[in-house]
Amino acid sequence: METTLDSIRDIQIHQSRNGYRFSIDALLLYSFVNLPTVKRIADLGSGSGIVGILLAKKYSQSQVILLELQETLVNLAVKNVKQNRLEERVTVVGCDIRKLGDRDTEGQILPGSSVDLVVSNPPFRRPKAGLISPEEEKAIARHEIKLGLPELISAARFLLRAKGRFVLIYHPSRLSELAETVKGKGMEIKRLRFVHSHAASEAKMVLVEAVKDGRRGIKVEKPMYIYHANGGYTEEVRELCSGTSK
Repeated sequence: METTLDSIRDIQIHQSRNGYRFSIDALLLYSFVNLPTVKRIADLGSGSGIVGILLAKKYSQSQVILLELQETLVNLAVKNVKQNRLEERVTVVGCDIRKLGDRDTEGQILPGSSVDLVVSNPPFRRPKAGLISPEEEKAIARHEIKLGLPELISAARFLLRAKGRFVLIYHPSRLSELAETVKGKGMEIKRLRFVHSHAASEAKMVLVEAVKDGRRGIKVEKPMYIYHANGGYTEEVRELCSGTSK
């Protein structure tokens, strides 16, 4: 597999030249985490590991577990952990997230109610929605081929301790479905932030924070705009791309 080595903020990431590559969604997800401290983090569907690695740099005392199904991405994540010298705090686990609660499999690697924060940039397109990429890595990362929304939420709930946070980025068109599923799994959405290409466009993504066994009540934060009217990145996005993980 041909790869590239790319720099973003204060980390370096190996990724496939032709397979799945991280986008600004990963940075948006990372930026939405606002906990003052966190001890243990799990990244569900971690891909090449960018979100978990950024969070490990931000929370220098944390332990991070990257969970990924696809072997090619698992191998890249291991390489990226070493590239960023985080082997002592970041662990990569190749597993099927749907089986996390199984007593004799991955549940022993990562016990239930053991994590403070779960993050995920999951596939959000239904299997028959839009064209599916012929490149398997991209197809699985973008469409619900191997992981559906209820299974993702169940895995997050299994891992989280009481009052733990689940932070994800999702498509606004499925927000009502997401809210219903989260509530059905015993969690409550507490924060939302809508992401727009520019000030005149409708939201293209939504950042969501849910709390396990949380109370009702949602805070909707100010919208984020990716581009100015002239096409350049906004100041917030420029800082997000070029800053350090502090």
